Amino acid sequence: MIKQRLSALRGLMEARGVDAYLVPTSDFHGSEYVAPYFKCRKFISGFTGSAGTAIITKNEACLWTDGRYFVQAAKELEGTEFILMRMGEPGVPTVEEYLKSHLTAGQSLAFDGRVVSSAMGEKFENDLEGVNLVYDCDLVGDIWKDRPALTSKPAWILEEKWTGESASSKLARVRAKMEDAGADVHVLTSLDDIVWMLNLRGDDVPCNPVVLSYLVLTMDGGTLYVMDSALTKEVRSYVEGLGLSIRSYESIYDDAKEIRGQNILLECGHTNYALCRILSDSNSLKDNMNPASLMKAVKNETEMANIRKAHIKDGIAVTKYLYWLKTNIGKLPMDELSVAEKLEEFRREQEGYLGPSFDTISAYGPNAAMCHYCATPESYSVLEPRGLYLVDSGGQYYEGTTDITRTVALGELTDEEKLHFTLTAMGMLRLGNARFLHGCTGVNLDYLARGVYWERGLNFNHGTGHGVGYLLNVHERPNGVRWKLAAAHPEQEVFEEGMLTSDEPGIYIEGSHGIRTENLMLCRKDVKNEYGQFMRFEFVTLAPIDLDAICTEYMEAGDVELLNCYHREVYEKISPYLTEEEREWLKAYTRPLRK
Repeated sequence: MIKQRLSALRGLMEARGVDAYLVPTSDFHGSEYVAPYFKCRKFISGFTGSAGTAIITKNEACLWTDGRYFVQAAKELEGTEFILMRMGEPGVPTVEEYLKSHLTAGQSLAFDGRVVSSAMGEKFENDLEGVNLVYDCDLVGDIWKDRPALTSKPAWILEEKWTGESASSKLARVRAKMEDAGADVHVLTSLDDIVWMLNLRGDDVPCNPVVLSYLVLTMDGGTLYVMDSALTKEVRSYVEGLGLSIRSYESIYDDAKEIRGQNILLECGHTNYALCRILSDSNSLKDNMNPASLMKAVKNETEMANIRKAHIKDGIAVTKYLYWLKTNIGKLPMDELSVAEKLEEFRREQEGYLGPSFDTISAYGPNAAMCHYCATPESYSVLEPRGLYLVDSGGQYYEGTTDITRTVALGELTDEEKLHFTLTAMGMLRLGNARFLHGCTGVNLDYLARGVYWERGLNFNHGTGHGVGYLLNVHERPNGVRWKLAAAHPEQEVFEEGMLTSDEPGIYIEGSHGIRTENLMLCRKDVKNEYGQFMRFEFVTLAPIDLDAICTEYMEAGDVELLNCYHREVYEKISPYLTEEEREWLKAYTRPLRK
């Protein structure tokens, strides 16, 4: 099937004089997860991961993806013409380097400019000297005969009891930042920023409760571009009450052409190339990070209080699930799909649960070595009472967004598995126990989690932590934890009180096992003295870490106490909501250990 699709695409490329065609993973808004309509890269390559870029030339087809997906991509691309380009590995060219070496002056690179960021498009302009950029063609869409429709579901208003701040207040804060930047107009295309500013939520992107929309904000008004089907009478009146007019979703491109002589604030890395290209040269562009991005990363007191409530609900669901899994393995038939559905059942029992925050990663044994493995009805494993099982999942609640990973011993483990499990727990707990001066970023702190691996010549090929939204995207910038700066993550923001960040070290042994333990943590202010303002983290995730896989001989006394302290809090906050049998089980599985 992939062979036929490539053949059809190359036929169009030849007819239109295209020498290379680029297919990223994105929608018109730079979203990480995309609706079915936008899954062109999956359609043309067969690779199902959430991150990757395909390039097709007349003679070659290549796919770039990062370390999370190396194993998965190799498996899914097997038997196709596609060559896997393992990003960041020695000798592997970047997308730009590849294009530069394969295209010469006079040749053409084509792509749909609506799904390529302006920053990437400009890089192509600068790096590919003499190469024609054709940015107004959706060639994959032209050959995709049964392409899903563009979805637009009704938006809804998120009340202030959940957000802690009115949309009017947020708009005023953003306009103040516009004034600071000397901007008259702010063009905004990132969906999470838009719905955060307006206190709206929707269902247009899987797992991310956002609304397909654009926003052009002025100092005294603005326009929301959205599909008519997204607006109920109530929501339309609410938006207009914020001083915004409403236009059709597609009108943004025609209207943008008419903006002239203005100082426009936009973020090129988060605005599509097609939209930026049609803006008149009479405008002055101010390429700064969207003000809303940092604002929404810093949760207010109402949001932090709600987040704690969400994680108690989520902790109840996950703990009940772990009890069910541990007590029934080997007694009931289980596979990666059925147990993931069981976890979803426990979450659905919680009041205010709205759905998953991402597709659950349910991976047994060697499958867990693929960081973002996805079981399907066509390919899944049966769980047995031995080895390790990893489940990475999360939920959307009115009180916030959750993301938790637990690795579970289903039976006998090898010494290596116990070592790796223990190191992972140690790294996660050490990072969560950090005390640091204000001004630190995730690069300063990453070694607290990663050091236990490096000391033994081990490593994991993904970031240690990412920001998390409030009833929004489970991956939210600009805060994060990683050991080095990367082009894909240029925004290393200083940790501020209220930032919600994941803490998820792991280790992945291809063909054997994968282990990850993940908690979310809120950044809080600690003591302030003559040295400055100290900061700390507060774990909000509450679920036991499997003591059956812990080996204290690898731990220092301080590590054992961190685990015991965490488990005391888990038992204290979760046990009141359990049955007597579940409570007794949790008591045993949060018992204090000794070095």
